[in-house]
Amino acid sequence: MTKPSISREEIHRLSRLSPFELKSEFVRLAEHYQADRPGQKDKSTAHMLNAGRGNPNWICTGPREAMLALGHFALTESRRVWTADNLGGMPERIGIAARYDRFARSHPELPGIDLLSACLSLAVDRFDLDRDALVHELADAAIGDNYPVPGRMLTAVEQIAAGYLRDELMDRRPPADRLDLFATEGGTAAMCYIFDSLVRNGLLHKGDRIALMAPVFTPYIEIPELDAYEFDVVRIEASSFAEAGVREWRYPTEEVAKLADPSIRLVCLVNPSNPPSLALSQRVTDQIRSIVESTNPGLIIVTDDVYGTFVDHFRSLVAELPRNTLLVYSYSKHYGCTGHRLGLIGLHRDNVVDDALAALPQAEKDRLAARYGRLSLDPGRIRFIDRLVADSRQVALNHTAGLSLPQQAQLALFSLFGLLPEGKAYKAKVQAIVHQRLELLLEGSGMKISQDPERAGYYVELDLLAEAERTSGAAFAAYLQTAYEPTEPLFRLAEQTGVVLLNGGGFDGPEWSVRVSLANLDDLDYLKIGHHLKAILDEYRAEWTAAELR
Repeated sequence: MTKPSISREEIHRLSRLSPFELKSEFVRLAEHYQADRPGQKDKSTAHMLNAGRGNPNWICTGPREAMLALGHFALTESRRVWTADNLGGMPERIGIAARYDRFARSHPELPGIDLLSACLSLAVDRFDLDRDALVHELADAAIGDNYPVPGRMLTAVEQIAAGYLRDELMDRRPPADRLDLFATEGGTAAMCYIFDSLVRNGLLHKGDRIALMAPVFTPYIEIPELDAYEFDVVRIEASSFAEAGVREWRYPTEEVAKLADPSIRLVCLVNPSNPPSLALSQRVTDQIRSIVESTNPGLIIVTDDVYGTFVDHFRSLVAELPRNTLLVYSYSKHYGCTGHRLGLIGLHRDNVVDDALAALPQAEKDRLAARYGRLSLDPGRIRFIDRLVADSRQVALNHTAGLSLPQQAQLALFSLFGLLPEGKAYKAKVQAIVHQRLELLLEGSGMKISQDPERAGYYVELDLLAEAERTSGAAFAAYLQTAYEPTEPLFRLAEQTGVVLLNGGGFDGPEWSVRVSLANLDDLDYLKIGHHLKAILDEYRAEWTAAELR
């Protein structure tokens, strides 16, 4: 390998971009490598290895088959009401469960029908749902012939999703209070809606102090910087080391203690973290609870728990601190369904956000009464989670708000599948996939990471500077910092090996760290990526040795 063709000045300039935009430059270089590798006769063997994005290369097939079977039944119901060329009617509720049972018995060959029946039976038994109401809600949703009613989320689908979250994100030990849900267009929409509504409702203002538990998913860094928010951001940094040269990616007590400052109105975290991919420790959870109970009781916590299913017995802050926590969850990573855009916002009935609304000055209450006055004769009683729904459609279109109904039906089937034995077996498989890939990456690179039972393993963040110091001492690490830009290894990797990774500095991690997605490539590709990382460090070491001898 040699130094990249791009100058240090250009690397420095490009490094100001978001990592997801900088990735486009890495992809361009990797595509050039793939198309025109010097001395490579067989171009097919020179392929790009893009581990820069977290879209998994697996999908969950069972619930998708069940959704297709549901669609077949729903169309049968539609044609039963009104039969003409390409013309049907709306499914009827009365007797629909019995008609479904006859349909299932008469179509045993239909892929997904057995799983669909198992899902429906589980929903009725566990959530005490009326069978006719459930089957009608899902059949009507599959057809998508109505607006979402309620706009926040369909009634049975909300109960099913809440049950799924109690099992998967609360370790089957939920708080007593009810968790209300708002179905959103993925976790990305959930993030946008939360920030927007907090500001629109006067709970956050420009210049307010918020905290980010870093490293963190880049949009949580970039959104507060926008001119609509311009928040004063405090970093809570996972800066501790397990041993010399090996980052632990855990939060020291003194870092978490920053949240005791009552001027900090909000804290955002991804749990398990992105990119380090570790679930929050009980020590940190207990420290945050102590802070909330003492010096900062009004602290609003936004926890993004999309990777929670990759850690056994995961327990979210929405379970540990239910009054203070807004939950963001997406089905995308676990079920391989990023294109479906299936997300949730969760908020318990008893919460500090609604308390803060009630405590606003009268002038603010009057302003908000004017904003939401067309929705209720008593707009002051509209809860924050329902304001999220209204704000998502500029209030005036509240009557047509809501996630599309076919998406909600699929969300329900993913949730029910996750509660079945088949879903538990699937969960174990995808957990094993990412951990196997992590082992292969480490085998190829020779790098060392901390052993942590709460590692999700969906990503890994590797600190190249810490690795340099661990293997060759502080002088080598100092040489790298002097001679190169922190993102230079990523340009070198892309241009000369076709490997695309993301810069950890773009996630508020150490500047010399890299994020590797363990979800989107074949297993042995991670062994190759590891070898390339090792070769990069070996080359830097050789350059350092030569410089020392001069």
